[in-house]
Amino acid sequence: MISTSQPRVALFVTCLVDLFRPAVGFAAVRLLEAAGCRVEVPRGQTCCGQPAYNQGDRADTSAIARRMIEAFAGYDYVVAPSGSCAGMLKKHYPEMFAPGSVDAERARDLAERTFELTGFLVDVLAVGSSAVELSVRATYHDSCSSLRELGVRDQPRQLLAGVEGLELAELADAEVCCGFGGTFCIKYPEISTKMVDDKVAAIEATGAELVLAGDLGCLMNIAGRLKRLGSRVEARHVAEVLAGGTLAPPIGGAGV
Repeated sequence: MISTSQPRVALFVTCLVDLFRPAVGFAAVRLLEAAGCRVEVPRGQTCCGQPAYNQGDRADTSAIARRMIEAFAGYDYVVAPSGSCAGMLKKHYPEMFAPGSVDAERARDLAERTFELTGFLVDVLAVGSSAVELSVRATYHDSCSSLRELGVRDQPRQLLAGVEGLELAELADAEVCCGFGGTFCIKYPEISTKMVDDKVAAIEATGAELVLAGDLGCLMNIAGRLKRLGSRVEARHVAEVLAGGTLAPPIGGAGV
């Protein structure tokens, strides 16, 4: 049974956050705790298995899924600051196992408890405005997984609307992929580069000083291209802005 007074939430940190941008994980904890959650970070969590899954390696993916299901057992909710990783747990784990099997039932149970961060804050916890202030013109990139697998679009915008001083300029073709796509950018570098070039051009056209998103993979791809093209636009995870406080250097900046 899910606690209504103080839900016990497991933070799924994700590989990219853990290795490249821990500030996102700490921001997620602050947001969840401010919303009344008891947050824990299970030590048994690993990669969600998405790279292996995308390569067709179902054996290794199934083994990873079983470990992850065990790591997140017993929590009211599992929340990830990544639509891509949350989508793996929520949409693809239940497909990994034979219908009616114990593994399939456990995967389905985990899927029902798993959410992307902004979707969880808005749809489950009904978080509204915050006391955060940031005077900046920003734009928002919708990641493919958040938008198409999880239906997360309005939630981050609703939360950003509560940031005093922040002006959100809508991005043309915001729903179009940035070209990262996990191993896609490695397999098809020319196509990926054209896609991120188009995304950067759309970002620049908004006049924004800051581009935000909910998936670190997208942000690292966009930030890298912005930097190589000499753009002054900074990239950050939406959780970092919503959590307030002193911001870490932008993604692609020093120490990131």
